[in-house]
Amino acid sequence: MVKSVKELQVEDLLNAGLTVTEANELYRVLRDILSQCPSDTDNHRSLIWRHLVTRKLLKPSFPHSLHHLLYHSVYHSQHTSLPLYWFPSLDTSKRTNLGRFMETHAPQLLGPSYKDPISSYRLFHNFSVQHPQLYWSLLLKELSVSFVEPPKSILDTSDPSRHGGTWLPGSVLNIADCCLQPSSHPYKPDDSIAIVWRDEGFDDSEVNRITLKQLRQQVMMVAKAIDGTFSKGDAIAIDMQMTANAVIIYLAIVLAGCAVVSIADSFAPKEIATRLRVSKAKGIFTQDFIARGGRKFPLYSRVIEAAECKVIVLPVAGDDVGVQLREQDLSWKGFISSANQTQNSRSDYYSPSYQSVDSVTNILFSSGTTGDPKAIPWTQLAPIRSAADGWAAIDVQAGDVYCWPTNLGWVMGPTVLYHCFLLGATLALYHGSPQGRNFGKFVQDAGVTILGTVPSLVKTWKNTKCMEGLDWTKIKTFCSTGETSNVDDDLWLSSKAYYSPIVELCGGTELASSYIAGSPLQPQAFGAFSTASMTTGFVIFDENGVPYPDDVACVGEVGLFPLSLGASDRILNADHEKVYFKGMPIYKGKVLRRHGDIIRRTVDGYIVVQGRADDTMNLGGIKTSSVEIERVCDGADECILETAAVGVATTNRGPEQLVVFVVLKKGYNSTAETLKMKFTKAIQSNLNPLFKVTLVKIVPEFPRTSSNKILRRVLRDQMKHELSVQSRL
Repeated sequence: MVKSVKELQVEDLLNAGLTVTEANELYRVLRDILSQCPSDTDNHRSLIWRHLVTRKLLKPSFPHSLHHLLYHSVYHSQHTSLPLYWFPSLDTSKRTNLGRFMETHAPQLLGPSYKDPISSYRLFHNFSVQHPQLYWSLLLKELSVSFVEPPKSILDTSDPSRHGGTWLPGSVLNIADCCLQPSSHPYKPDDSIAIVWRDEGFDDSEVNRITLKQLRQQVMMVAKAIDGTFSKGDAIAIDMQMTANAVIIYLAIVLAGCAVVSIADSFAPKEIATRLRVSKAKGIFTQDFIARGGRKFPLYSRVIEAAECKVIVLPVAGDDVGVQLREQDLSWKGFISSANQTQNSRSDYYSPSYQSVDSVTNILFSSGTTGDPKAIPWTQLAPIRSAADGWAAIDVQAGDVYCWPTNLGWVMGPTVLYHCFLLGATLALYHGSPQGRNFGKFVQDAGVTILGTVPSLVKTWKNTKCMEGLDWTKIKTFCSTGETSNVDDDLWLSSKAYYSPIVELCGGTELASSYIAGSPLQPQAFGAFSTASMTTGFVIFDENGVPYPDDVACVGEVGLFPLSLGASDRILNADHEKVYFKGMPIYKGKVLRRHGDIIRRTVDGYIVVQGRADDTMNLGGIKTSSVEIERVCDGADECILETAAVGVATTNRGPEQLVVFVVLKKGYNSTAETLKMKFTKAIQSNLNPLFKVTLVKIVPEFPRTSSNKILRRVLRDQMKHELSVQSRL
C-alpha cells in the first residue's frame, strides 16, 4: 500500500535510494511544503506536486524509485480529476508562440473578455474553431510560407461536395522552397544551422552541422539531377533511414515538382511492392544497407525484390555502394555526376517548380481494414497545417534543436521536417538505433531542446537504464505519439529534464495533424490530452450517434468537424467519402468526419484515448488492421481454420499487445506456444519485422453478428478482462 505524502519519513526516502544528506534535506523542504497545503483535496495535492517540480527539488540524478514514490504518495488517494504533473506560469506562457500571438491579437478579437494566455486559452480556442478564416489569415504570417501567387481567400465553402471546404484557393507556391529560403520572421538566416547529425559508431566525435544556405545548395543540386532523370509530377519513392541525405532527397523531390512516396525502411518486399504499385512510383531512392546497433542489414536487396522501376542507391558508409547493382539502377555518385554533366547552368542553383497549393507533394500510407494500406496524398496544404500544429502545441521556435527518431515512411518523418524548416528550428538526426545510450549521448551533445518519442521507446530506455548519467536538462519539451503512453514511463521521461512537459499528440496521416494534443498554456496530466488542436472541433457521440454535451464527462466515438485545413479530400485507392464520411452523424448542419477513436472526456475536460471503434490496432506506434494480420496468420499453418487478431491495451495504459485468437480445423491439434512462434515469424516476414505476437488463444468458435461478421470487440473485451484478473493475482 502506497503511503500518503504526509506519512513519509526520512527512512522512506533513504529506501528509495537517496543519501542521508539528500534524504534529510528533501524531507525538511517537503515538511515545509506540506505545512502550506494542509487539506487532502485534489487542488492541494496538485499544489504540493507543483512546489516539488517548480523548485526543482526532484533532481534528474535521483533514482527513479524516489520520483515514483513521491508522485504516487502525493496522488495516493482516489481523486475526481487526473493527477497533474506540469503547470504553466504566466510569464512563460507569454513567451510561447501561442501566448505571444494571443497577447497581440486576442484583446481585439475577444474584447474585454480576454485576460491572459492561460485563463483565456479555451475562449481563444473556441474562437479559432468558430472563425478559422480569421485565425489562419493571422497565423500564416507566423510561418515561413511565401506565395508566388497569394490565395484569393482563406476558405471557400461554396462547393457542398467538399465537406472540408477549399482552402487558400488560387494560391501558388513550392513548400520545399519555403523551407529552404531565409526569412526574418520566423528568424531563419542563411547561416543558421539547419541540420545537426551524428553517425552511429562515431559517438565521441563532434556532431556534424549544415547551415541553411548549404542545405539549399545541396537540395538544388539533387533537384537538378531529379529534373534530368524524371518528369514533373512523377511519384518518386524514398526507402531509407532518416538521414541528412534522406532529408535532402525529400526536399529535392518536392522542389522539382514531383511527389515523394514514403516507405518505411522496416518493410518487407511485399509491402514495399504494394506501395510502389499503388503510388505508380517511377523511381525509388534507397541505401545498400541499414546500419543499426553496430550491424548492417540489407536494404537494396529487399527493394529490388519489390521494384521494377529505377533504383538510386546511396552507400551507408563511404562513397561507393557495397552491392552489385542491376543494369537499370544507379549509384548515388553516378546519379549526381551524370545529371550534372547534362546541365549547363550553375550546379548550385535550381529554379523551383511552383505549383497550385492543392498539388500533391507526398504520398503516405495509413493502414485500413482492407488488404491494401490507404494511399493518402498530402498537398501543399498539409505541411502548412503540420507546421501550425508544431507552432501552437509543441511551441517550436527559431533556435530550437528538435529530435524525433522516426522515418520518412511514417507521418512523423515529414511532420518533423516541416516543423523545423517552416519554423526556423534545427533538425537533429542520429544515423543509427535510438534504443541505446549512444542516441541519448547525441541528444545531450547536440543540445536538443525538443525530443519526440513513442511510448515503447521510452519503456526501453527506462527498463535498460541506458540513459543514466546523461544530461538532458536542455530539453524544454518532450512529445509523444503513436500509441497510448504509460504513466510510470512518462514519469521517468519527464523527470530527466526537471519535469518538462510531455506534449501528447493524437491525429492521423489523413489529417496532416493531431486533433487532440497537450498545450503549453494548460496544466498537463501523464498520458492525457488537454485540448483539441487549434481550429479543430469535435463531438463525442454515443452508440446511437447522439452527441454528448461539451461539458459532460463521457465515453464514446469521436466525430471531427469537417472544416480542417490540410485534411485529406481524396484517397488514391479507396473511396474517400465512404471511408471518412458515410454513415457519420450530422451536427449543426454538417456531416462529421470519421476518425475512429473511442475517447473518454474526464470531469475536468481532459481526454484519454480508449481504443479504436473499428478493428484497426496500434502496434509499437504503427497502425495496422486485423485483416492484414489475419491474412498472414491464416496461412501460417495447415491446422488453422481461421484467426481473429485484436490489439489489447495493458491495464496501466501501456502500448497495445497483439493477441491472436485461433479456431483449429476439425481433427487437427496444435499448441498456443507453437502457433505464437509461427505467427510471429509469418508476420515479421510478410508485414513488418517490428511486430510480434504477445499471446495466442485457441477457442472453439468466434462470437459473430447476425450477418456472420466476427465480433472482435467482444474478443478484445474478453482478453482485457482476463489480463486484468491476472494482473491482480
